[in-house]
Parts: sequence; structure tokens; C-alpha cells
Amino acid sequence: MENYFNISKNLVLLGLVEMEGLKYLYCVLSIFLYSFILLLSIVVVFAVFTDTRLHEPMYILICNLVLNGIFGSSSFFPKLIVDLISSSSSITHGNCAVQSLCVAFFALYEMSTFTLMAFDRYLAVCQPLHYGTMITNEKVINLIIGSFVVAFILVLTAVLLTWKLPLCGNRINNVFCDNMSMIVLSCVDSSISQFYSASVVIIYLCVTIFITIFSNLHIFFVCLKLSGESYHKAVHTLVTHLLNFSIFLIGMLFVFIRYRLGSVKLPITIHILLSVTSLIIPPLFNPLIYGVRTHALRTRIVQYLQRLKWMKTDMHSRPISVISYIQSQ
Repeated sequence: MENYFNISKNLVLLGLVEMEGLKYLYCVLSIFLYSFILLLSIVVVFAVFTDTRLHEPMYILICNLVLNGIFGSSSFFPKLIVDLISSSSSITHGNCAVQSLCVAFFALYEMSTFTLMAFDRYLAVCQPLHYGTMITNEKVINLIIGSFVVAFILVLTAVLLTWKLPLCGNRINNVFCDNMSMIVLSCVDSSISQFYSASVVIIYLCVTIFITIFSNLHIFFVCLKLSGESYHKAVHTLVTHLLNFSIFLIGMLFVFIRYRLGSVKLPITIHILLSVTSLIIPPLFNPLIYGVRTHALRTRIVQYLQRLKWMKTDMHSRPISVISYIQSQ
């Protein structure tokens, strides 16, 4: 109980201690993964923002999903890279709470976005005649803002409840802070905080799964009645959404397994693998899958890359032509 009143003491991330022996290898791998996530995501976001033909609800939601992936990976990778370079394994209680807030918000907002995307695809395939009036860009943006505010308030409440708990330890079996890891270190009864956090996640996840299953079942039954190009387009939409949603659920499942095995003496390496999956896999695969499987988005990205290649080639061959190109736009 020596730390009962000292909740400002630095916390030790045991995952970073475990990675110290091969820190340069992990650092290079982290830089590569983070750079790749940023590159893929920025290309998708740029394509949606610059092409007015992509200013539609579906692409706005894809853009929102990708931006959330950037936020989620950025709440984890930069600090990890700096810590590996500097051989640091500690984090202040305040910074730990901020990182917990960011990680939890990423997960909750990801659920909200998948829910909106499932509903959007349901209306597009099952209610095509009324889709244009039921879902507009303005309505989608309002739904995005609303889900953002709700997710932030719920997560902030959970983190504040945990923040007030006095800590009896300072060792976290991870490479980053999350809310449950701080609850585990509590000296007092944390049942209220645990119940609130678990209830929010379970309710959000159940709503997301229900709407996704409901929407995709209706899309599937509609697909059976279609033929030709309409059938292939609907099936393509169904598979793409299910693929990305499955990747997200795998990440959540790994987090769930980690905390369910909290009483089991697992190696730190297993704790790291189970926890970082949800922060790496979805941000990495979401822009990749949507960029490849969404025809209009893929076409715009290819055109953009071809333009960059043309400008680079032309710049080396005729430097003055770059100025002429810019002036012509």
C-alpha cells in the first residue's frame, strides 16, 4: 500500500523493458508500419477530398474510418518509437491517462463508424429509390459529429473514473497505457469503473454487430434477387464491408482474450501481441482494402499516382515544364 496516495508516480511499461534487447529492430519495424499506415491513409483521404465525384456518403464514411485509423496508430506508434530510441520505459500518470483516452476513443469511434457504414450500405442496396433523400452528405456529417461527441463523452467519463482511483503498483504489462491496465493497479474497489467501462464496450459492440448482421443479411437476400452487374456490385459491397469489420472484430477479440486471461501468468510478449493487434491491423488494412476493392476510389488513386509519376519524369527531363504544368491547373 506504499503508493496509496501517490497516484502521480511514473508508471513502468514492462513491454518496453521486454523489447530493450532488440529495440533497434522493433524501432525500424515500428517506423515502417507507421509510415505505411500514414501513406496508405493519406492517399485515400487525399483522393476523397480532391475528387468531387467521391463527395458521397459512402466515401465520406470511408474517409472518416481511415482518419480514425491515423488517430489510433498515432496514439501508439510515435511514443513507442521515441521510447525505443531513448531506452525509456516509463510514463507519467497524466500521460498514461491521455493515452488511455486516445486508445479507447479510437476503438469506440471505430465501432460507431462501422455501424454508420453498415446502415449506409443497407439503404443503398435495399432502398435505392429513397437513398438519395434518406442519406445526404449533410446528414452523414451530422451523424459523424454526433457519434464523435457521444464516443468522446463516454470514453472521457471512463478515464476520469479510473483517474480518481489510487494506485498500489506502477507496472503495466504492455507497451502502452489503456484504461483496464490502470484499473488493475487500483488499491480500492474499482467495480464501478469496471462495470461502466465493460457496459459501454459491450453495448457498443452489440449494437455494431446487430446492425452489421441485420444490414448484411438484407443485402444478401437482395443480392439473390439481382442479376448481372447489379448482383456483382452488391456482393462486392457486402464482402468489402464484412472483410473490414471482421478484421476489427479480430482485434477486439485479442483485447478481450488478454483481459480474460488476466489471472494467468502469460509472458509479456503475449500481452504485447494481444494488445497491439487492435491498434495496428485495422488502421493498416482498412485503407488498403477499401483502396483496392472500391472501384471509384481505386481509379482515383491510380490516376493520382500516375500524375505524380508523370510530374517526376517530366521534372527530370524538362524542369521548366513543371512550372507550366502548375500554371495550367
